[in-house]
Amino acid sequence: MSTALKRIGVFTSGGDAPGMNACIRAVVRAGVYHGLEVMGIRRGYEGMIDGDFMAMPSPAVSNIIQRGGTILKSARSERFRTTGGRQQAFRQLEEAGIEGVVAIGGDGTFTGASIFCSEFGTPFIGIPGTIDNDLYGTDFTIGYDTAINTAVEAIDKIRDTAASHDRLFFIEVMGRDAGFIALRSGIAGGAEAILVPETETDIDQLISSLKNGWKKEKSSSIVIVAEGDETGGAFKVADAVKQKFSQYDTRVIILGHLQRGGQPSCMDRVLASRLGVAAVEALMDGHQNAMVGQIHREVVLTPFEQAIKHHAGLNPNLLKLAEILAS
Repeated sequence: MSTALKRIGVFTSGGDAPGMNACIRAVVRAGVYHGLEVMGIRRGYEGMIDGDFMAMPSPAVSNIIQRGGTILKSARSERFRTTGGRQQAFRQLEEAGIEGVVAIGGDGTFTGASIFCSEFGTPFIGIPGTIDNDLYGTDFTIGYDTAINTAVEAIDKIRDTAASHDRLFFIEVMGRDAGFIALRSGIAGGAEAILVPETETDIDQLISSLKNGWKKEKSSSIVIVAEGDETGGAFKVADAVKQKFSQYDTRVIILGHLQRGGQPSCMDRVLASRLGVAAVEALMDGHQNAMVGQIHREVVLTPFEQAIKHHAGLNPNLLKLAEILAS
């Protein structure tokens, strides 16, 4: 460690994700371990502009590793998109003596951090905290594992009532731009079809597949729909199916923000802890404008520019697996 840093800040931004608190805890504990003062920045970039800071000694993060959400809160910030807003944020950091910042969030968070770093030179290290798992530079993002397990638990329960009534359920999961949650939860939940933004949805083919299932005397059918599917979500897919095949007794379930909440899984707690410590040590080593991630079980640094510009793609083998298992 070659740094002369004395005080760093940490904040969460964008959509909350299970494991963010575990990550905050790791940043604070790592900072204390290395002799740094850690300041919590409430409400993301909004709090940075307002100087909403709090000292975070080690006891401040006791008993939070198991909690969902984020104790530092999260908020969108239109003001930070302006030059004046960023200048105000920089003045607040300077006055508080914060010399480096750990940003826990996703694309938007890292975009803001990259711009801020280029304008003012304040070193930022990002940690991928989003349930969507769509960031380049890490195999998994904090919150993803918990979210898919939450979705699978819901799918299992819905399957019980679907089988009891010979019903067809369309279950919409989060994933505005990416189908990671839909794909893995659909495979694990035994879905008859999985619709994701990355592939084009063919309603006729979907109906044909469902008809084949009924011919094989399947007692129920479940279709998982990512919210960003080009057909417009689960309700529109269900309507399109009913128009062409009205015999189905269909129901639609939107899991929505249920997937963001709850206690983080063991995997998310460990990942958050590992990346939190790595982020602090990256700052101390003089790194900046980059995201820490985990690839093939090793911690890696990816420049913000790459993490923002590139998006992780769905594994084509998993797409094929879903097709095979639904036959």
